[in-house]
Amino acid sequence: MATTGVDAGRIKLEITESAVMAEPARVLETMHRLRSGGVRFSIDDFGTGYSSLAYLQRLPVEEIKIDRSFVAGLTKDEGSAAIVRATIELAGSLGLEVVAEGVEDEASLQILKRLGCSTAQGYHISRPIPVEEVAGWIRDRSASSADRTAA
Repeated sequence: MATTGVDAGRIKLEITESAVMAEPARVLETMHRLRSGGVRFSIDDFGTGYSSLAYLQRLPVEEIKIDRSFVAGLTKDEGSAAIVRATIELAGSLGLEVVAEGVEDEASLQILKRLGCSTAQGYHISRPIPVEEVAGWIRDRSASSADRTAA
């Protein structure tokens, strides 16, 4: 950060549960050091590792990302739906943001919205795009959203 001049508050690092479990003391110390400098953290692929829920209290994270394997089963499998619902409720009670990964259809997106998940990633939202196309994508999406609201 000192070399590039990037504001630490603009950096969010995603860390998997398995990375934390590999060397918990070292990872926790490093995360706290970076967090004190303003770096933010997200737990990626939440629910697929073997970590304890206690880590949600100990790790300096602001966000968890629900793994796509649970999101994919949202409309087909009551077990996946229950896990997604419980994860969103748990995150909310801990003051954490939630991102649903792998949202591939409108039905899943609507269920996630009803459950209180405000952020989603997946091909239903957008395919991966080059950075130079992001501004145009946001502009187009904002315009189409305004059109739907006016209708």
